[in-house]
Amino acid sequence: MGDYTTVTELPGHKGSREQLERLFHRYHFASQFCEGKDVLEVACGAGIGLGYLAKKAKKIVGGDIDENNLKFAYEYYKGRKNIELKILDAHHLPFEDNSFDVVILYEAIYYLAEPEKFVKEVKRVLRNQGMLIICTANKDWPDFNPSPYSYKYFSAQELFNLLRANGFAEAKLFGGCRVKNKTIKDKIASFIKKIAVNLHLIPKTMKGKEFLKRVFFGRLAPIPPEIYEGMAEYSPPVIISANLPNYEYKVLYAVGYK
Repeated sequence: MGDYTTVTELPGHKGSREQLERLFHRYHFASQFCEGKDVLEVACGAGIGLGYLAKKAKKIVGGDIDENNLKFAYEYYKGRKNIELKILDAHHLPFEDNSFDVVILYEAIYYLAEPEKFVKEVKRVLRNQGMLIICTANKDWPDFNPSPYSYKYFSAQELFNLLRANGFAEAKLFGGCRVKNKTIKDKIASFIKKIAVNLHLIPKTMKGKEFLKRVFFGRLAPIPPEIYEGMAEYSPPVIISANLPNYEYKVLYAVGYK
């Protein structure tokens, strides 16, 4: 196992405006399904979204395989009654059958050696009518850059098939963070980034990437310890086809229903 703190968005790290918007977007999207529910977030990292979800959920459990990631959440959420933290392996969820109404996996499916096993485990721990929400970078986005420690990134079609083949009879796909028409500056930045990716010059850690973000995005803002309402604008993700490659969105959401 690698040190996932190096590739996790941690409180105090600096992020671009788009990065902060994506963080807010993920959890605002999930919060709409969490009212009065028992919720599990797998690979929750430092737990940046747990407090936001806990304002609606009956109870939320945040789990991560990296104890160093979880220590941020342990310290920050100390005393919060409806938030529980647990070290866990996504391939072997330490919960009884029918324990949760919603399971969330954000920006982590590509770190799993056996994502099929994870999806089957989620189906086991979900109650009837429960739902799994996955968010991941779209590997078909032209400026896509893989993360260290990753095993496999999914296209829209592959993500849909992953859910359908492992017990979720109904699944929907959404696109978020639409690829905008590029300015001359954007095109130059994209060209430089592609060269850097091909030559393996992109820094491997979040801290290392901050320098490049400052160059291309200007002033950065600190990542907060907890997502909060109004920290960014929210545009609902758009339903997309499961039958075609998608090049329009940087982020994919898959929602599976038990």
